[in-house]
Amino acid sequence: MNFDDTLEKFLAHVSLSGTGSKDTQDAYRRDVSRFLSFLEEKKIDDFNAVTREDISEYITELRSGDIGGVPLSNYSFARSLSSLKSFYKYLNRYEGIQANPVVLFHAGNPRRHLPEVLTFDQMEKLLDSFDLSDPKEVRDRCMIEVIYACGLRVSECAGLEIARINLKERYLSVIGKESKERMVPFYPRCGQLISYYLKEVRPLFMKGKTEHGILFVSRKGKPISVRAIQLILDQAAQKAGIPFHVHPHMIRHSFATHLLDNGADLRVVQELLGHENLSTTQIYTHVSQDRLKKAVEKAHPHAKEIQK
Repeated sequence: MNFDDTLEKFLAHVSLSGTGSKDTQDAYRRDVSRFLSFLEEKKIDDFNAVTREDISEYITELRSGDIGGVPLSNYSFARSLSSLKSFYKYLNRYEGIQANPVVLFHAGNPRRHLPEVLTFDQMEKLLDSFDLSDPKEVRDRCMIEVIYACGLRVSECAGLEIARINLKERYLSVIGKESKERMVPFYPRCGQLISYYLKEVRPLFMKGKTEHGILFVSRKGKPISVRAIQLILDQAAQKAGIPFHVHPHMIRHSFATHLLDNGADLRVVQELLGHENLSTTQIYTHVSQDRLKKAVEKAHPHAKEIQK
């Protein structure tokens, strides 16, 4: 079996199924390539011939730094093992491989980094930074508002179809990871902005162009790209005076955190985000707790360090 060809087919599958960002796909490539190099060194040329003992040896060498040169942190190890499990799931489903020696291995519960979020005031400052007399900035504000109002991934925003938006009932349907559809409501201000963009701005960009049904378009009438949204957001954050880099996923994080801060049920937030497991959503409760703790440490008179 040609390992390189199999890896490329796996990465193409990940890309087409929309199950990860560009950074996630790059991590898949690094992690799986490292595993394939290990198999080649052991002269194993068939995935069905890989045993649990081989996987155990690989994991031991990976964690110790014998593979890669640097011992892996719990977080990096968990990511590497997750990549390997996804790869074997693909092999079992699409390449006719019967064995899955990775399935019984677990990474434990590595401490996750808390996601970065904007405060509500920072979010409003960002949204207010757009000049709504400029058609391009109307579109840009509308994109960022939709991401924040609905907790969308940047790829979901870029691929959002007009036909999936119900302005009367104020909700949209989005196709998320693994082609799963979810329904997400949005607040009136967002609905008004989408309506204005559709009536007054998008027709300007689409004049003389072939209709494709994607909501957000460039000034040439083509579907907006993920990279364009990232650049627009970064520039808007600088204009708004936010003193750090702002990326689209931070807006999604802010959506979830602000809902929980204001009393939303965790399972409702899970459904809105399209998370399969509640444990993925629970990270945002830690964000809220961490912010409360920092607020108390900063403001409470008894929180100051005792002078000795």
